[in-house]
Amino acid sequence: MSKFIYMSREGIEKLKSELKKLIEIEQPRLSNKLASAREHGDLSENAEYDAAKEEMHMLQNRLARLQGTLSRAQIFDPKGLDPEKITLLCTVELRDLKRDRVITYTLVSVEEADVDQMRISIESPVGKALIGKKAGDKVSIQVPAGTLEYEILSVKRE
Repeated sequence: MSKFIYMSREGIEKLKSELKKLIEIEQPRLSNKLASAREHGDLSENAEYDAAKEEMHMLQNRLARLQGTLSRAQIFDPKGLDPEKITLLCTVELRDLKRDRVITYTLVSVEEADVDQMRISIESPVGKALIGKKAGDKVSIQVPAGTLEYEILSVKRE
């Protein structure tokens, strides 16, 4: 589990900010909620206590994941790589050959993926298929919904 996680500077800062908020705001809030629920008597039949305990457990899991990710995070530096080839943190404009429409994705780490922002993971089927390709290449990608056919129109570094 010592493998580096390459991310953008902004992605790392976003995770640090979330970690700080969870530690400084959410953890004390949940501790107070647990203490308050404990005061309501018998813990074996205290739904409020059980809910607060479950919420604290989920928070602790998220804290552990964030700390683990940040301990392995490295800022991705594309220096020395072929600027025409698709790598992490590239924005790629694709033509969907089946639907004749243009789609733009930015390839990011799993931790930074956000489909609503068109930021897809390099671990996704589309991300994996695009890595190392260049503008002008055509790719055929097998996904659960079928086969995607794309032509790569442009590649830009973030």
